[in-house]
Amino acid sequence: MSRPTPVVSGPYAPPVPARELTVLSADGARLHVEVHGPEGAPPVVLAHGWTCSTAFWAAQIRELAVDHRVVAYDQRGHGRSPASPACSADGLADDLEAVLEATLGPDEKAVIAGHSMGGMTVMAAAGRPGFEKRAAAVLLCSTGSSRLVAESTVVPIRAGRLRTWLTRHVLGARAPLGPVTPLALRILKYGTMGPGSAPHMVEACARIVHACPRKVRYAWSQVLDLLDLDHGVRRLTVPTAVVVGTADRLTPPVHAHQLAAALPNCLGVTELPGLGHMTPVEAPELVSARIRELVTTYVQVKEGA
Repeated sequence: MSRPTPVVSGPYAPPVPARELTVLSADGARLHVEVHGPEGAPPVVLAHGWTCSTAFWAAQIRELAVDHRVVAYDQRGHGRSPASPACSADGLADDLEAVLEATLGPDEKAVIAGHSMGGMTVMAAAGRPGFEKRAAAVLLCSTGSSRLVAESTVVPIRAGRLRTWLTRHVLGARAPLGPVTPLALRILKYGTMGPGSAPHMVEACARIVHACPRKVRYAWSQVLDLLDLDHGVRRLTVPTAVVVGTADRLTPPVHAHQLAAALPNCLGVTELPGLGHMTPVEAPELVSARIRELVTTYVQVKEGA
């Protein structure tokens, strides 16, 4: 069965990159990387979440690439990056460091935005020399550092061992997602997006998520189930802003506020009323504006660049 492709028109259609490259991670994993926008412009690096791809950032790329150099890459096993037998938080951190090294100049620093597992990638890389050298500021969207299954409200019952058990089996299901049908759209909207999400937003997200290979989806669900990056949050010393939707069932606002309390240099939490987990798709202008603000404040561009 062929996998769905991203939408081909509208604000969530993936823009054509200025260039593409393959980056090798520390263990030899091959990563598909896209670069958008003018060379010499202030850099932004985008890390997507579980079951997504570079297509998830289409709206941000289109907005920011006008006057920024935007780097987006497919996490291992996602999009056009081949699957790797090594699925771990350390692997995600290795991948981010490799992308930063391959796409930024010797003295360049970038704003790094991570959504969901992309935010966890940033936390996993925090404190590493390659990350510290390259990160000017960070935006964490709809993410958490630990207790992801226990805190999820995808299963609408009281918190406790039963909800955690059921959530683990829902999020870690091995079954294929199948085609993007009206029922599939309703299920995805319930689990990942706010109740007021427009149909074209839901369609764009569904096509991206359903394109993720089943084995990859399952393998990373097991990593996220056991994830504990609380130590990484404390090492994330660069200025860091946090965004969360109040209706996020996968990483509810409790995670955002725990991050804010632990981050050494938190710029605050922005709560988006009624929005779900897919904040870059549900609130594209706001997320892009937040990234732009961080670039303006924290990224220095050399004269003549």
